Amino acid sequence: MRPSRGFTLIELMVAIAIMALLALMSWRGLDGMARAQAQNRERGDTVLTLQTTLTQWNTDLDATVALAQVRAIDWDGRVLRLTRRSTDNATPMVYVVAWTLRADAAVGARWHRWQSPGVTSRPDWQQAWDQAAAWGQDGNAQAQGADVSLMPVAAWQLYYFRNGSWSPAVGADELGAATPEPDGIRLVLSLPPGPALAGMLTKDWVRPSATAPKS
Repeated sequence: MRPSRGFTLIELMVAIAIMALLALMSWRGLDGMARAQAQNRERGDTVLTLQTTLTQWNTDLDATVALAQVRAIDWDGRVLRLTRRSTDNATPMVYVVAWTLRADAAVGARWHRWQSPGVTSRPDWQQAWDQAAAWGQDGNAQAQGADVSLMPVAAWQLYYFRNGSWSPAVGADELGAATPEPDGIRLVLSLPPGPALAGMLTKDWVRPSATAPKS
């Protein structure tokens, strides 16, 4: 009988080195897959938040209503205030909605939306309208309503579409109370740098009752 031959020390060391190399490559592959999944999940959550926020933006603008002696839209360079109707036809009331950008320690700045309780009289509307202005300027905690923190935004700009062209939005007080509401509003968002979304985003809204200009 021939004696069995075992592995030499060098062969064992080579085998162990190969196994260690394979384990390292497998770990790097798994780590890369985990990172890619985390990035895709974060990007998906960010895109979903953005879509939900812009849907709410469009819904608010579509529901704006111009009542007698009640302003529908006002922009003062910092806060956009809207008067919008209720979606419940059985309960006739209106809401005051405000959008603004507020400093945030974690992300730099964040877009916020505020909505008043339903109002049914002009004095209640005026109170809510004034509360929206105060809330937009200093985050007045005394303003009764719902304040929702939406998404990180570095800066935002608004443009109005009037008389067939876009121009920077100005408040009604600057143009006079008799100035008609804009036929469209262009929203320009500057998204902060990040792993999910970044850069400039433009969203145009057209008033549902707007008519095309005659050629």
